[in-house]
Amino acid sequence: MDIESGTANQIDIIYEDEFLVAINKEAGLLVHRSWLDKGETRFAMQLTRDAVGCHVFPVHRLDKPTSGVLLFAKSSVVARSLTEAFTAHKVTKQYLAVVRGFMPEQGTVDYALSFKPDAIADKFADLDKLPQEAVTHWQSLAQVELPFAVSKKHDTSRYSLVRLIPETGRKHQLRRHMRHVFHHIVGDTSHGDGRHNRFFRTQYGCTRMLLHAQSLALSHPVTGEPLLLKAGLDDQWLHIMEEFAWVNSAED
Repeated sequence: MDIESGTANQIDIIYEDEFLVAINKEAGLLVHRSWLDKGETRFAMQLTRDAVGCHVFPVHRLDKPTSGVLLFAKSSVVARSLTEAFTAHKVTKQYLAVVRGFMPEQGTVDYALSFKPDAIADKFADLDKLPQEAVTHWQSLAQVELPFAVSKKHDTSRYSLVRLIPETGRKHQLRRHMRHVFHHIVGDTSHGDGRHNRFFRTQYGCTRMLLHAQSLALSHPVTGEPLLLKAGLDDQWLHIMEEFAWVNSAED
């Protein structure tokens, strides 16, 4: 089954049955309430609950600035099954990102990530954790060279549209892996390059991080049916795709 996105009750629902609901989370929306953002009043979990009329259980996470497919279960039993599927790497996740520089056609980042605690959320966490294995595959989908000197070292600026496929699910894995290979994700204020972020804000009005969870592929936890969930791009993403003539480059 191949599901595309639609809209319902302030949240973009892309799939729903009696066991599951998946949404296209907008950039800037928290998954649930957090100590780190006490002023926030909108949360994906609550909006989804209100839209479907029952409690929902998160089974994976997306960072606040990341948009795309976010899956919830409608019961704790189904949530446990889905969590086990994610842990066992039985769910295939594909992301789109715009990164600085020209990336090779394809490759893999195999680089263990150390634990980076948040001052508040991880106040009581074990700070002596060993670095965790982290693996990300990439495919370069399109490239553009622009006549703007964002860096003083170059007269032009280069960017790539890439598909990122993580094998593991470490905190900020894609953002940290792209920084590790010097292809920072545009708009990433924590792990990115401020010069390129500012350029995209002023030149293209892009105020978000250009990382999007495009699809999830899994077996339905109850029926066993193959399920492919896809999330469309928002207006800022589409504007960039049009400006760079990348409109047809992100197709699966």
